[in-house]
Amino acid sequence: MIDKKHIEYLKNIVGEDDIKTDKIHLRAYSYDATREHFYPDAVVFPENEEEISKILKYCNEEKIAIIPRGAGSGFTGGALPVNGGIVLALEKHMNKILEIDEKDMVAVVQPGVVNRKLQEEVEKKGLFYPPDPASMDYSTIGGNVSENAGGMRAAKYGLTKDYVMSLKAVLPNGDIIRAGKRTIKDVAGYNIAGILIASEGTLAVITEITLKLLPKPKIKKTYMGIFKNVEDAMNAVYKSLASGAMPVAMEFMDSLVVKALREKLGVDLPEWAGALLIGDVDGNVEEEINYQLGILENSFRENGCKEFKVAKDEKEANEIWFARRNASQSITIYGSKKINEDISVPRSRLPDALREINNISKKYGLVVPCFGHAGDGNIHVNVMVDKNNEEEIKKGYKAVEEIFKLVVDMGGTLSGEHGIGLSKAPFMKLAFNEAELNLFKRIKEAFDPNGILNPGKMGI
Repeated sequence: MIDKKHIEYLKNIVGEDDIKTDKIHLRAYSYDATREHFYPDAVVFPENEEEISKILKYCNEEKIAIIPRGAGSGFTGGALPVNGGIVLALEKHMNKILEIDEKDMVAVVQPGVVNRKLQEEVEKKGLFYPPDPASMDYSTIGGNVSENAGGMRAAKYGLTKDYVMSLKAVLPNGDIIRAGKRTIKDVAGYNIAGILIASEGTLAVITEITLKLLPKPKIKKTYMGIFKNVEDAMNAVYKSLASGAMPVAMEFMDSLVVKALREKLGVDLPEWAGALLIGDVDGNVEEEINYQLGILENSFRENGCKEFKVAKDEKEANEIWFARRNASQSITIYGSKKINEDISVPRSRLPDALREINNISKKYGLVVPCFGHAGDGNIHVNVMVDKNNEEEIKKGYKAVEEIFKLVVDMGGTLSGEHGIGLSKAPFMKLAFNEAELNLFKRIKEAFDPNGILNPGKMGI
């Protein structure tokens, strides 16, 4: 528990209305999408960078844990106050789009800006911010940067890191820094912005983000390929990309997801359908779009695609995307608890990875439907178990550990977009050797020698 004197000191910084210690607020900020609960001692809503600097300086001197938080939409416990302390909630006040510059094609935002809001505002000016995590309707840009969020458009446009030009941040001792510049080229000094991206709030509190924007494509078309099995579909992924296809998105669903979509949601798919590939292509010229679709169709059919469909209009496009958007909801027919992991492998290893995951599911007698971002090798593995069956849950986590080992052996990674946080921290030794883990720890110590920022995360 934090002494009352600390609460009173913080009240002098932010005002009485912006620090909460009542049970309702503490409960509201005790969990994220993992649904695990760790109660903070207080929730503080800073209004600006100067207040954050004063808060961190004081808490660093007093050795009080600070947990930066956006929307709390993370799947790995990255914003959970595992040792109590103060949740620094950035969504209330620090949620402004400060600038949209059409000449330099950049946006300057505070960390609490919701991804969807930014996309809508830049598109009004004919510009485009590509990163589109599934949580874009409520997740914040600060959280996206802290986790290096991806999304369905990553196949063509990349991840959040590819759009961050510079950051302002407050170090644990209260110092305010700028990392990076508002220029296309910048090779002066260490890439501190690159270190802060995906650092999950363990090194500094991000207070301002300058993002690169693109011109908005004028045309977009949606496609779907239906395959008899997932191996054919996974072969079609990397072979079509190697043939020159550049889809915005290439999302996949395996046979278990296809079955769930039919049975639970009544999606009109053939009974023989064993896998789907769904996505968009975009551009500014009709001929360019048709050329891309032609590459995809030819490559898909050469690799076992039985039906290839291009949406005629927005209504048909929405019908196609309905399947992907509801994949997660549909698979609840297989179990009341979902152990959801977001592994990533080189695209050429997708067929092997899905085949071996299926073997692991059989070994443990569990249902493991898979879907995700095939265009960038990111698989959402869903180990389905009975939430009331402790033995089955234990088996589920053993299966997850085997899947992690499999992925690392294939040259893949523990997380494509959800981050490490709390839930994946025990598996960091699978992916990194001792020298690498020690380097992470030394970086943490250089930024945060007293260990006050988001303690207990990332296994460091």
